Amino acid sequence: MNSFGSIFRVSLFGESHGPAIGVVIDGCPPGIPVETNDFISDLTRRQSGSKGTTDRHEPDLPEIRSGIFNGMTTGAPVAISTGNRDKISSDYNDFQDIPRPGHADYVAGIKYSGYADLQGSGHFSGRITWGLVAAGVIAKKIIYPAEVSAKLISAGGTENVESALNKAIAAGDTVGGVIECTVRKIQKALGEPFFYSVESAISQIIFSIPAIKGIEFGSGFAAAAMTGSEHNDPFIDREGRTSTNHAGGINGGITNGNDVVFRIAVKPTSSTGVEQRTFNFKTEEMTTLQVRGRHDTCIALRMPVIVEAATAIAITDLLLVDRGIHGSRSR
Repeated sequence: MNSFGSIFRVSLFGESHGPAIGVVIDGCPPGIPVETNDFISDLTRRQSGSKGTTDRHEPDLPEIRSGIFNGMTTGAPVAISTGNRDKISSDYNDFQDIPRPGHADYVAGIKYSGYADLQGSGHFSGRITWGLVAAGVIAKKIIYPAEVSAKLISAGGTENVESALNKAIAAGDTVGGVIECTVRKIQKALGEPFFYSVESAISQIIFSIPAIKGIEFGSGFAAAAMTGSEHNDPFIDREGRTSTNHAGGINGGITNGNDVVFRIAVKPTSSTGVEQRTFNFKTEEMTTLQVRGRHDTCIALRMPVIVEAATAIAITDLLLVDRGIHGSRSR
């Protein structure tokens, strides 16, 4: 269950403080030009360093292990990894007995009978999204000329992201945010009815990103307050362009050629510097917990490139499924 996709199948591995993290991509078509330098731009966008991000600094340089030869994908599984070097594991010693509120510590302890590696949040860490970004670099090549772009449009309930960050940093607390993603020049008629619709595929992989709490396509929840005549998108030419885009580029779970647009809600980082009252499972008493370690004030700051990658992966799989059913017909 660490894998996504029917044909373009992406599997993530590693723990935050383990030797390495990475991704294996099975079903990648042969003949896609890929070089190590292709990954640097997106992996750099995911890194910390700007205000409001963690003080943990990892080189994040990709090491290609298989599936690429002479600068081209071979059709064999592509494996890419990077090492974990900047680790302070002692910051996480207390969380076996005092699970952090909002984190996966408690449920991971139950599900894996106490054997889960919780250092740096282990396999539940946002660090594991490195593999998604790496796979997304290849996926973006496959779906070209479609282009995926995402941006943070608000944080802490305001469009003034800088102000929200400053307030959270001053309080020693954290804030969430909203990210908007747009897919332009997408191929028409991608998506399978019901269980692998475009919304289904994108939503599944988006919710696999830690800290995501909601998603809406097009007009989203605002559609519930609209009339049908307001919400419908009238066609304006033979190419299927519409005068509005309340549907977010999707009808019946299938792309209609207009921009695919969706927004996601990212919760505040659970590791906050504010003291919290919670339960000590060893002493069976309430206690005061102040989380140590290095954490993002606003994890949403580093999310846009991860959202782009996840979206590109979902669209790639939908594209390859469509080609398998319908051949290489053009639209």
